Amino acid sequence: MFVAAQAGDPVALDRLLRELQPDIRRYARRQCHRASAIEDVVQEALLVLYRRVGKVRDPLALAAWIFRVVTRLCMLPVLGFLRGVEALTERHEAEYFARLPTDELRLDLVRALESLPAMYRDVILLRDMEQLTISEAAACLGITREATKSRLLRARALVREFLGPDARDARDAREVRR
Repeated sequence: MFVAAQAGDPVALDRLLRELQPDIRRYARRQCHRASAIEDVVQEALLVLYRRVGKVRDPLALAAWIFRVVTRLCMLPVLGFLRGVEALTERHEAEYFARLPTDELRLDLVRALESLPAMYRDVILLRDMEQLTISEAAACLGITREATKSRLLRARALVREFLGPDARDARDAREVRR
């Protein structure tokens, strides 16, 4: 039945989805923290299975694959919340930086870039200053796209940390003591 469903047989696919639905619901009850999300997760998981059953290589791995899909779907509300918190933080930081004089901000940015290890400084200069694509920056650095994205994310976090209000206050206090 699995092979026929993978081949696109609608009857076999329908039967597979019906047989797996109780397992998917059980996984969702175990993984989702909100009872109201369970039915939505079951429906989404069935859609994912319907669309991607042809790409599952091993029928024995199907249960583990579905479990991972359900786990990720249960995490979506949490991720949405975290993105909202991140957006609020970015808005707060933008308001803070808007109040700084431009010359001070430029100097702080140069200092922040100078404080980065070379591998982070290179990737942020290529991507944000020279505006290369991720693929172009990866080619320049001789690393994978994924490694480039990872380094860029870390570099930006380090720059934000350096430029943040708390770090700036600490630097100002050190300069006053000198």
